[in-house]
Amino acid sequence: MKYKNDFWTALDELVYNSEIIIDRPKGSAHPKYPDFIYKVDYGYLKNTSSMDGDGIDVWVGTANEKIVDAIVVVVDLIKRDSEIKILLSCTAEEKNIIYQTSNETPYMKGILINR
Repeated sequence: MKYKNDFWTALDELVYNSEIIIDRPKGSAHPKYPDFIYKVDYGYLKNTSSMDGDGIDVWVGTANEKIVDAIVVVVDLIKRDSEIKILLSCTAEEKNIIYQTSNETPYMKGILINR
């Protein structure tokens, strides 16, 4: 189990040493899919890179404690890629919303892994 703890510690270090850019605040529409409204703040870690070539995605919730509390691993059949999305300070309800969001189309499927 040592590696499990090391994984979460590495994510903590990555998040806490990166600027979080919220480019899609709660209530905003997706730039390509205007019918999709974000129910939790969504953005990325500045100066990082993910499988899609953009910054590592992060969902930022409203819990009082600032902690990396989960990740979502997503497979996107349209983009033909996969990536992780970090959940930071998310309540149980916000985690459920994010999980549902990651699975609401037949083209994207995700699993949520709690810390």
